[in-house]
This record gives sequence, structure tokens and C-alpha cells, in this order.
Amino acid sequence: MSHGVFAPSGRIDGTNAPAVEKDILAQLGDHKSLVVDLSAIDYISSAGLRVLLVAAKAARQRGGSLLLVAPKPAIVEILKISGFDKILPIHPTMDAAVAALG
Repeated sequence: MSHGVFAPSGRIDGTNAPAVEKDILAQLGDHKSLVVDLSAIDYISSAGLRVLLVAAKAARQRGGSLLLVAPKPAIVEILKISGFDKILPIHPTMDAAVAALG
């Protein structure tokens, strides 16, 4: 498999961002790309957005990408306000994200 899947839940904020960053990079592991399932995320802070950027950069350095899947409407709003919808692809379903990876 050329991609990994990371499915955090709850919140990604200043209190747990370092642990989530460690986990997401470990999940990226030997994969080129990573699909991040945001369906169980209720809140993401700027620290959480930074974690996504770090992981996206790590994936790009491997010639891959980071794709976001199924964020709740409130999370989509945060991604749009922060401009993340312009730099990270957001897909409605896991199937759509996997298809986008080819």
C-alpha cells in the first residue's frame, strides 16, 4: 500500500498536538501518502492545523501527499477560514480520497 490512514478523534489542540504530531508521522511511516480521516474530530486549533502542515510537508518530501477526509461542517469552516482548503485536498469519503491517490 502506498498510503497510510490516520484517524484521530476528539480534539487536536495545544494540549495534545505534540502527541498527535508524533502519531501522524509514525502512521506516515514508510508510506508516500497519508489519508487523514477527520470524521471523528470535533475541534482543531491552530496547533492542530500546524500538525497537518508538518505531516503534509513530510509526505511531500517523499513524493506523496496528505489528503483530508470527511471533516464535519465546523471543521470544514476552520479549514476554509485558515486557507487550508487551498493547500490540502479535502474529500467527502475515504473512497474518494483513495481514488484521488490513484
